[in-house]
Amino acid sequence: MSAEPIIADIRAKRFSPVYFLHGEEPFFIDQISDAVEQHALPEAERGFNQTILYGKDVDHLTLLDYLRRYPMMSERQVVILREAQEMKSLTELTSYMENPMPSTVFVVCHKHKKGDSRTKFGKSLSGKQVVLFESKKLYDNQIPEWITTFCKSKKIGIEPAATALMAEYLGADLSRIANELEKLTINLAPDAVITVAAVQDNIGISKEYNVFELQKAFALRDVAKVARIREHFASNPRKNPLIVTISSLFAYFSKIYMLHSLKGKPDAEILKALDLRSEWFLKEYRAALPNYSQAQVIQIISLLKTYDLRSKGVENDSADEAELMKELFWRMMG
Repeated sequence: MSAEPIIADIRAKRFSPVYFLHGEEPFFIDQISDAVEQHALPEAERGFNQTILYGKDVDHLTLLDYLRRYPMMSERQVVILREAQEMKSLTELTSYMENPMPSTVFVVCHKHKKGDSRTKFGKSLSGKQVVLFESKKLYDNQIPEWITTFCKSKKIGIEPAATALMAEYLGADLSRIANELEKLTINLAPDAVITVAAVQDNIGISKEYNVFELQKAFALRDVAKVARIREHFASNPRKNPLIVTISSLFAYFSKIYMLHSLKGKPDAEILKALDLRSEWFLKEYRAALPNYSQAQVIQIISLLKTYDLRSKGVENDSADEAELMKELFWRMMG
């Protein structure tokens, strides 16, 4: 189950007595909780009929007192339990979960880990009156599609290159990505398109010194540009950690290796095999083919694996990240 149908029901005023929201990805939990806050009660009724509690500050007896009270001059009351994973006596709510108050909308935000469905409490969450939602982390390769979908929901377009740049630079932090997209869309007209330049200008990504420019430099064997980017990365190790750079280059050269094996295949087949969303990206990978034989690509992938281990301390007694990066890039260009 995704968050969207749950949020759609909430917006349509179709509420369940209990929402148990758990899992490793906090973004979707916040989305559902925020939707309940926004739509369950008119703003004028929230002062009397909405209660927000925190797991580290409340026990089950106090919480039950709130849950079992009746709303004041309203159809319902809302009780939101945040940081539920820190509530020591959470499992004491088993009886309530099995028989919740119909006039209370109870939202449990259990972040950063999955609840245990094997316990008596876990089994109590399977009733018809409980919406049980597991918020799963997205894989890295799912982030670009999520960004595109998020933009569509805002009626804003985004260039494939801008999507890839955001995914690479911001990682899988959906909350941060959403915040940055919200800022980007404020000044855009409906049906406008977010460009690479807009991402670079507004998110603080260097136009010249980023991992995509590094990939292009390697693709064209531009030794001078590789050296400039390396110097920039070495001077900003927190923003450009070696392990992330290696991971990006590994994914890049892995696709070049696959592309060698797909020569002569239709573009549609190649795009699917390489998991690329646009022919725009395919052109860039093809530009690297004349400069790297398949044997050279295999050697580079082997180097990346070796330096990934060295960056984690394996067979590396003294070299720091800057030294490892310089050595790695020199050997890749050799």
